Amino acid sequence: MDRTEPGLEHTVSDGVATVVISNPAKRNAMTAAMWGELPGLLERLAADPGVRVLVLTGAGETFCAGADISSLRDPEGDPQALAVAAEEALAAFPRPTLAVIRGYCVGGGSQLAAACDLRFAEEGASFGVTPAKLGIVYAASSTRRLVALTGPATAKHLLFSGELIDTARALRTGLVDEVLPAGELDKRVEAYTRTLTARSQLTQAAAKEFADGREDRDAYWARQARSSGDTAEGVAAFLERRTPRFTWTTGA
Repeated sequence: MDRTEPGLEHTVSDGVATVVISNPAKRNAMTAAMWGELPGLLERLAADPGVRVLVLTGAGETFCAGADISSLRDPEGDPQALAVAAEEALAAFPRPTLAVIRGYCVGGGSQLAAACDLRFAEEGASFGVTPAKLGIVYAASSTRRLVALTGPATAKHLLFSGELIDTARALRTGLVDEVLPAGELDKRVEAYTRTLTARSQLTQAAAKEFADGREDRDAYWARQARSSGDTAEGVAAFLERRTPRFTWTTGA
């Protein structure tokens, strides 16, 4: 999906929407236009009932090397605000999201990866949160999300120093969930997303909200569970030793 002009590519296949960050001349750095494009693209994909899982990745051998620094000097807009809006739109996507990471995942790239539900990385990837190199104040929402993943000490190390860490440390500190050898990442992602598309969207949607702190929706999800028929279908399929046919979808 590599392209010569910066932008976002997307495909939908077998219930999986794949969004590809592409800016090959700058290691897939996000331009202001790309930050601005992402929320609308996510909104359209969320409205597609055929999309059950979202994968975010980078073109070629790099996930995202951060924000295009030249855009930070643009007097016509606020690239940092655009980045935060894109990050929040990704975090709010109503179905499971997975960042698939190769190469550099730095600055704004780390923001996007952290906003996904899960992060799978290839061995050799590098991670960094770099606002201290530019004198930028990292947004409170972004800082809280990083702390929730890694704990305060690691978040402070990353933010204070801007140093890069490797996949072993990223895995140990919770910044990524799985690390795969070169050549194995795509196969693992394909198998994992296939598993997710076969599971109950009702369970996934409720679990995502609860994990993100929406405890006020407990009664709502209890009503959805009672009326959806998914629980009865899941139990019947288990007893009959067949694949369940769940029917509840986001927005039901």
